[in-house]
Amino acid sequence: MLSKFRSVPSICNGLLVHRFINTNPLCTMLHHQDSPQSPELPPWVKFSDTPSSPDTNDDFVIPSLAPWVDAHVFNPHPTKPINQSSMLNNEDGVEAITTLLKKQPYLSFDQVAQALDAHGFQVSAALVQQILKRFSNDLIPVFGFFKWAKSQTGYVHSPELFNCMVDILGKLKRFDLMWDLVKEMAKLDSGYLTLGTMVKVMRRLSKNRKHEEAIEAFRGLEDFGVDKDTKALNLLMDALVKGDSIEHAQNVFLEFKTSISLNSYSFNILIHGWCKVGNFDMARKTMENMKEHGFNPDVFSYTSLIEAHCRDKDFRKVYQVLEEMKGNGCNPNAVTYTTVMLALGKAGQLSEAMELYMKMSSDGIVADAPVYSALIFSLGKAGRLKDACDVFDDMPKQGVVRDVVTYNTMISIACAHSKEETALRLLKEMGEVSCKPKLETYHPLLKMCCKKKRMKVLKFLLAHMFQNDLSPDVGTYCILVHGVCKSGKLDVACSFFEDMVLQGLTPKDSTVKLLVGELESKGMLKEKEHVENLMARVTHKQNAGLV
Repeated sequence: MLSKFRSVPSICNGLLVHRFINTNPLCTMLHHQDSPQSPELPPWVKFSDTPSSPDTNDDFVIPSLAPWVDAHVFNPHPTKPINQSSMLNNEDGVEAITTLLKKQPYLSFDQVAQALDAHGFQVSAALVQQILKRFSNDLIPVFGFFKWAKSQTGYVHSPELFNCMVDILGKLKRFDLMWDLVKEMAKLDSGYLTLGTMVKVMRRLSKNRKHEEAIEAFRGLEDFGVDKDTKALNLLMDALVKGDSIEHAQNVFLEFKTSISLNSYSFNILIHGWCKVGNFDMARKTMENMKEHGFNPDVFSYTSLIEAHCRDKDFRKVYQVLEEMKGNGCNPNAVTYTTVMLALGKAGQLSEAMELYMKMSSDGIVADAPVYSALIFSLGKAGRLKDACDVFDDMPKQGVVRDVVTYNTMISIACAHSKEETALRLLKEMGEVSCKPKLETYHPLLKMCCKKKRMKVLKFLLAHMFQNDLSPDVGTYCILVHGVCKSGKLDVACSFFEDMVLQGLTPKDSTVKLLVGELESKGMLKEKEHVENLMARVTHKQNAGLV
């Protein structure tokens, strides 16, 4: 194991290690959620997070943020009609089409086209791309719009937009429509159907455990004019491993290894796959096989082993592998160290995580955004919110650009400690620095709002999400249904549940069980029956192969 790190006054990048390692009055240890924030906090986080209004006030918004929230709350039924001015530029067109597609639940693709035909919308590639993003989890509006746009005079979908639609259909499990679109692409000009298209197909099939179908898609690549080469084989194996079937990936490897050239990445995919399922014997055997084919295990190979031991919290073996790889002339990189630091943070071993950071620095590896994010996570996990803020604040001083993972980590920490204003201001700052949020950015914020019963802020967050071209997925809806159920707002929970089902998404069993149970316990039998009818519709579609 690496030697124990002792307290020192400072390290590179301006971080004060003794503040992280030692428990002293300068460190902000959040033993109680009402602990006061340190006055040393950087300016961006000096806010009052103490609610000035009871948690039961659904319309309460922290006063300093009220103008921002009020300016962005989306009105799903605007009084302003769609007119010719809505089509003058891309932004207006996107908002006008968005309003139309959200105006009512559409029952068919043709119905969507008819609604769009009633207005003189001008179609462009940029407009189509944004609509596809906004409705990527809503089958009928998104595919109805895609088909309608394709039929417009003077407009032709680009290969990129076809590929985007293929991916959306695969994500929504409409493999019949996905294959129809792939076959249509094959008939178009050269350049429409590429390996990139087929990779999307293989990944979506694998993710839905249709492993044999993914392999058949690979076998038929040449029928679509796509080369069956090393890159394609590696991408198939990677899709199978990510689809939780290392066995299928191994079988594909054995089937094609004599007809398709292999490279080091071919073996690394298998090593990663065997490590993922905890089969270290097969991972080691693959490493030996790798050597026999003339490839030395590299940093990716060893990092896969380290990541697996980290999941098992077996840090003795983690350090053994670190020493082994160095002994074999393969130095750990920033990804290796970040993997271990995150695992140590999750295990509550903050001093060990900081010790590893020092080791990384002494090895000459420059800390990047993922390394900083791992540090911030570890500190937040240990309750050192003040120190996490300082690390976050230190990043631009060291020339490191905060990325979406960094912001997500800080927002999660703030939400976990009920720092409502801090979390929302971080989201606001993301917009100011052009850091695009992801769904994962919003999930802790949504949970916090449900817990605090901030219904107006919840509405704002959903609007903000949509304005950032993010479409709620099953995970988002489950957070919403679970959250508002626990807050006693069963009418709102039913609305979210209905939206999820009408959008073509399949609720998790735990979500259905929770909602039905809560409705029954409160004697809301009519609502309970409606939820059960919605689930019967989902079951019918599943049996018909439509979801």
